[in-house]
Amino acid sequence: MSLPLVQPTNLDGGALHLVPSHVSHDIPMVPSPQDENIDDSDDIYERLSPSRKVIISCILSLCGFLAPISSTTVLSAVPEVASTFNSTGSIINISNAVYMIFMGISPCFWAPLSQVYGRRWISFYSALLFFAASLGTALSPNLAAFFVFRALTAFQGTSFLIVGASCIGDIYRPTERATAMGWFLSGTLIGPALGPFIGGVIVTFRSWRVIFYLQTALGGLATVLVFFFLPETIHYKRSEELVGLSVGDKARKLWQLSSPFRVIKLYRYPNLAAASSALVWNMYSLLTPIRYIINPRFHLTSPIQSGLFYLAPGVGYMTGTFMGGRWADYTVRKWIKIRGGVRVPEDRLRSCIPFLGVIIPGCILVYGWSIEKRVGGIPLPVIILFLQGCAQLFCFPSLNTYCLAGNYMVRYFFGAAGSAVVLPAVENIGVGWFSTISVGFLVLSAVSVYFTTLWGKTWRDKIDERGSSSRMSEKSGSVAK
Repeated sequence: MSLPLVQPTNLDGGALHLVPSHVSHDIPMVPSPQDENIDDSDDIYERLSPSRKVIISCILSLCGFLAPISSTTVLSAVPEVASTFNSTGSIINISNAVYMIFMGISPCFWAPLSQVYGRRWISFYSALLFFAASLGTALSPNLAAFFVFRALTAFQGTSFLIVGASCIGDIYRPTERATAMGWFLSGTLIGPALGPFIGGVIVTFRSWRVIFYLQTALGGLATVLVFFFLPETIHYKRSEELVGLSVGDKARKLWQLSSPFRVIKLYRYPNLAAASSALVWNMYSLLTPIRYIINPRFHLTSPIQSGLFYLAPGVGYMTGTFMGGRWADYTVRKWIKIRGGVRVPEDRLRSCIPFLGVIIPGCILVYGWSIEKRVGGIPLPVIILFLQGCAQLFCFPSLNTYCLAGNYMVRYFFGAAGSAVVLPAVENIGVGWFSTISVGFLVLSAVSVYFTTLWGKTWRDKIDERGSSSRMSEKSGSVAK
C-alpha cells in the first residue's frame, strides 16, 4: 500500500502537495528533487539475500522486544516496588502509564530522524541510550528517579518499533511485507506477555532491581548486534540534501526534515486515526491488574504463580505470529485479483475486522465475567487469554503496515490510559463491567476500521483537495499583496 507523502516545495514554507510513495511503511517525509533518480522498481528489494533479510528481521525483533517487555516486566513486582518507595500500587501503575506516554511520543522524533540520518545509526544510539536508562532505573534511589529513568527508557526503546518496522519495509516488497512484519511484531507483542512472568520469577527470589539489571544486559546485547550486523537499509538519506547549505539554511532544512510535528499532522487523515488503539488499551488494561485480580480469585500467594498466567497470551501471540501476517498478505493479494490488479491501501485492513470486532471482544467478555462471577476455574481464563492473544496477531500486522508512526503514538496513549485507570476502575465497578467497556471500545474500533476500508481513499482525496484549495488561496493572496 502507499501512504501520501507531504512535500514542501522550498525551505521558506512554500506550498505543500501530495505524491504517492512505493515505500508504504514510512511516515510522510520530505522528498527532494533528487527523488526522481531513486529506483522505484522491485530491484530495491533485491539488494540483500533472503538469509540476510532473515538475520536482520531477527535482530530487529529482539530490539523491538526491549521497550514492550520493559513496559510490563514490573507488573508482577508492583507491590515490591511500591514498598521500596513507600508508595501504592496505583502510583507505580501510573509510572507505567508515563512509560507508555513516552512510548507514544518517541516515534514523532525518531521516525523523521531515521529518514534524515538512516536506520542503522539511529538504531545504534537508541540501543545504547536504552542500555544507559535501564541501568539508571535499576539504581534509582527514589520514586522520582524511578519515574524519570523509566520515561527515558521508553523514549529510547520505542525507536525500534518505528525504525525497525521501517527497515522491514525497506527490504521486503509490499505483498510480502506483512508476513515479515508479523515476525517483527512477535518481539513487540510477546514482550508484554512474557515480561510479567519473568518479573514474577525474579521478584519471587530476588530484588525487583534485578529485573532492570536483566533489561540492561538485553540493551547491551542489542547495542552490539546492531553495531556489527545491521546494515543501512534506507533507500535514500535526506541528510544528503544538507550538503552545501549555509549554516542557517541547513538548520531550517534539518528542522523541516526532522520536525516531530510531521507525524502529528498525519491526524488530519481520518482513516489513520480510525485504525486506532483499542487493541493496546485492551492489552494493557488486561495485563496490568492480573496480580490484583487473579491472585485473590484463585487464592494465589506468590508473584511467580500469577506470573504464569501471562504465559497464556504470550503463547497466543507466538502462535498468531505464524498466521496473522500471512493472512493479511493473502487478503491483500485476494483483493488485488478482485480489483483486476489494482492495490488499494485500505484492503489490508479487511483482514483484521472479524478478529477485532468479534473474536477478541467475545474473549474479553468471557474473561471478565468469569473472573467476576468466579466460574470456570483456572483453565477458562488461561484458554481465553491464549485465544485473544492469538487473535491480536491477526490484527496488528495489517494495522501497523497500514499506518505506522502515528499508529504507535495513538496506541500507546490509549495503552497509558488503560494502565492508569484499570485498577481504580476494577476496584469500583468490577472486572466484568470494565471488560464490557473495553469490548465496546473494541467493537467501535472495528466499525471505524470497516468504514476506513470503504471510504478511506475518499477521505484522503477530500482532505487533499481542501489543502490544495487553501494553498491556492494563500498563493493568490500573496500575489495580490
